[in-house]
Amino acid sequence: MQPPSTVSQLLALVLLVLPGLTYQFLRERWRGPVAAEEKLGERMARAITASVALNGVYAIVAGPFFVQAWRRVEQSGLSTLAVEHPRMVGFWAMLLFLGVPAAAAATVSFWEQRRARSRYRPVPTAWDYAFGPHSDSGTRYIRARLKDGTWVGGWFGIRSYASGHPHEADLYLEASYRMGADGSFGPRVEQTDGIYLRAADVDIVEMVSVADELFTESRDDESG
Repeated sequence: MQPPSTVSQLLALVLLVLPGLTYQFLRERWRGPVAAEEKLGERMARAITASVALNGVYAIVAGPFFVQAWRRVEQSGLSTLAVEHPRMVGFWAMLLFLGVPAAAAATVSFWEQRRARSRYRPVPTAWDYAFGPHSDSGTRYIRARLKDGTWVGGWFGIRSYASGHPHEADLYLEASYRMGADGSFGPRVEQTDGIYLRAADVDIVEMVSVADELFTESRDDESG
């Protein structure tokens, strides 16, 4: 397949592909990935199909206008037309390549979401949902059971940190606590400067919300 050699051929290629790419990108963003579109070739085929459908709508709604505009581009060139009518070119480019495909993707996504039993969230993993900016839990106690059965626990505060996708998930708790064999919290470790956990070494991670005297005193220590 030879690359386009003229401005008209380049414009035709853009008109064939770009509306569908915009539609496909926004559909994946709002709906989420599906198994039928894992391969790049399948996604490109769907994007081209969407472009064909959108171009068909363009032709039905404003076919004569686009034919005249195409003839002007072939006669005077796209650069000349852009210099003489920059606002008009920008408006139609935004409308045809971005506006209409985005509206179509939003309409289809909204219709599918109303019928779906579950809703897609653009968060890559449950770990990112629990510890990332999407979480509204704030500071809290964390306890985790390691793969050897040992329990560890600590305080996830303003100095703590959690990493996630696309990196290996891990967790830094700014204070650590002595833990019982059943996962119960004991006293805070003296002179603790935190504890580091790798998600790969952990079987269970639990966010704990308690209000007994021990944890009330611990919160007072953390705030002081």
